[in-house]
Amino acid sequence: MGWDELASGDAVARTLASLKSRNFDVEVHKNRGEAMRRITELIPDGAEIMMGSSNTLSEIGFLDLVKNGREGWRNLKDTMSGVTEPSKRYELRAKSSLAQFYLGSVHAVAETGEIVVASNTGSQLPGYVYNSPNVIWVVGTQKIVPNLDMALRRVWEYCLPLEDRIMKAAGQPGSYVGKLLIFEREVSPLRKVRVLLVEEKLGN
Repeated sequence: MGWDELASGDAVARTLASLKSRNFDVEVHKNRGEAMRRITELIPDGAEIMMGSSNTLSEIGFLDLVKNGREGWRNLKDTMSGVTEPSKRYELRAKSSLAQFYLGSVHAVAETGEIVVASNTGSQLPGYVYNSPNVIWVVGTQKIVPNLDMALRRVWEYCLPLEDRIMKAAGQPGSYVGKLLIFEREVSPLRKVRVLLVEEKLGN
């Protein structure tokens, strides 16, 4: 199986139906520009935002948009930059998981509706799993696979080796999976987990 091949229209349709049945809010967008415009519609001016580490957010231009501050959002990630005192960083990290909008991506989406997120430290997981009332994942459709077993295989056989090579090429020790999340469904009526499926190859 080619782990970076875009899913067929039928596979996207099956995934859309399965995600909706598990209480995810899901949309399909043709390209990154369309997805970016949708994000700016979803997040109101002045809202608190936080981002997980995500090549996808960089590729669609979201990180540049946040950096220039045009939208007036309050970027909680900025509040942590330059803070080295451990207890203060811990306090800010805890606060960031409560952001009104937490954005990022995932590593695999099964046509059967499960979503898999792999993480080194797990820093983004509290916001994803429970704390943030609004989660927005931007996901290229090359990450769609037939079932949960294949989703886990995508992490171990494709995502981790690729990230490990990238890290080592940058002079870092490498990468590993410290935390692995299987998101089965959203059960809280007080929060919204939105998946923006984009029919382009985005991220890893």
